Formats: sequence, structure tokens, C-alpha cells
Amino acid sequence: MKNKYIFGGVIVVVFLGMMIYLFTKSNIQYESDFVKVMSSERTIKATGSWVKEKSYEVNKSERTFIFYMKDATGHEMKVIYAGTIPNNFESAQSIVVTGQYKNGNFHAKDILTKCPSKYQDKQTEAASS
Repeated sequence: MKNKYIFGGVIVVVFLGMMIYLFTKSNIQYESDFVKVMSSERTIKATGSWVKEKSYEVNKSERTFIFYMKDATGHEMKVIYAGTIPNNFESAQSIVVTGQYKNGNFHAKDILTKCPSKYQDKQTEAASS
């Protein structure tokens, strides 16, 4: 009878330990200040806008997409993404990249783009009339 309780207690402790570990790994914070992004060693979501003056580079043989981002304060950072360019990248108003800052570059695992709304012009016209 005692073996059942001990076995059940061990299972509960292991389950709680796994839940805490997974929660800490999935807790990714957003940063809009690239100075903080560059000093962090954790996986982070950085928000900013594409620096159109510096264009971008697509390397099809290595499957990398490289571009520069700028935060609200004007700090720039080079982003290296192991994947293809998002479809609406050139028309995006803002960009969110998820990854880590290493070796002087931000290595992105994911890119999300926020594009201008197709309803934005209709809303401003309706509000002005």
C-alpha cells in the first residue's frame, strides 16, 4: 500500500517539475529597445522596423535572409534569419523577430510582419466625413 503512495508522489513531483521547466522556457519577453536585446542572452522577441536604405540580402544556397532593423530610438541591428523572406516583408509597417543576439548579430528563428490594414484608408475617410 505504501509503495502506491510513494510511486504516485514521485509521478506528481516529476510532472510539476516538467511543467515549471516548460513554463520558464516558453516565457519569452518582448523588447523594443535593441540595447537591452543586445545585452540579453535569452530568447527574446524584438520589435522594430526594416531599414529600407540598407536593403536586404537573400542567400538561396545557404537559405538565409539578412536585413537590418531599427528600434524606436534609432538603434540598428543586423538580423540573420535561417529561412526565406516573408511574403509581405517589403510592405510591412513593423517587424517582430524571435531569437537570440549572438556574435554581433541577431539570429532569428521566426519573423512576424505587421502590414498596413486594407481598411485603414476607409476608416479615416469615414471619420472625416
